Amino acid sequence: MARFAATCEDWDDWDKPTAPFRIHGDTWYVGTCGIAAILIKGDDGAVLIDSGTAKGSEVIAANIESLGVKLSDVKAMLGSHEHFDHVGGFARMQGLTGAPVLVGADAVEVIRTGKDDPRDPQTGLHAPMTPVTGPLRAVADGEVVNIAGVSVTGFATPGHTIGAMSWQWKSCDANGCITIVYGDSLSPVSADEYRFTDHPDYVAMFRTGITRMAGLECDMLITPHPSASDMIARAQTGTMATGPSCADYAASKTDALDGRLAKEAAPQ
Repeated sequence: MARFAATCEDWDDWDKPTAPFRIHGDTWYVGTCGIAAILIKGDDGAVLIDSGTAKGSEVIAANIESLGVKLSDVKAMLGSHEHFDHVGGFARMQGLTGAPVLVGADAVEVIRTGKDDPRDPQTGLHAPMTPVTGPLRAVADGEVVNIAGVSVTGFATPGHTIGAMSWQWKSCDANGCITIVYGDSLSPVSADEYRFTDHPDYVAMFRTGITRMAGLECDMLITPHPSASDMIARAQTGTMATGPSCADYAASKTDALDGRLAKEAAPQ
């Protein structure tokens, strides 16, 4: 964690390497400086959340192995949202691990084809991803995934994308157990020509996702972009126990969405 704090900067390069570190109990950070990836060790293997970009997945694979975990011991890969900076490495990682990919229902087609969902506010901004050709399935909102002795619950938190999922699990150490939430991105980012005000149903869905985030049991929040939950500043203190709650995070995203809508409504 100290190396992460010393090596990485806020909103750092997506593919910049950093060493893995223990977040809590059997939960490990195995991502890059700019993009999170989480490894949860279980009795019968491990579960990986997110892969980073195709290039970033090389760092993630090396970080997993540096912890003494074989890539073949990764029994499932869970996805946050269907953008290349977080899941563009799934195809490569599936080739290395053989693990199935589990994502939100509305993310499946994007992961299978590698192409943007036309409903995505950021459609057209990203180059196609390498499609995932192996096992791939949707996780229902509120579904508990039990794999490799790891139990993780998926919650649909749409907004940043339609297929966005946040993940929640219990992590235990000698001092007891806490509930960790990998809270997906909820920022109202879009292509230049996109106006959220032209899509009221999308905005309503976005608010539903934010509300879902606010209500989650959440002792510790971590996020796909580390800086979105002050993870580098927290690492400088030597623990991830501090930082914003899921409710704090949701409130900040409500402000961001309201601000975006107000900007769109202002006279040009």
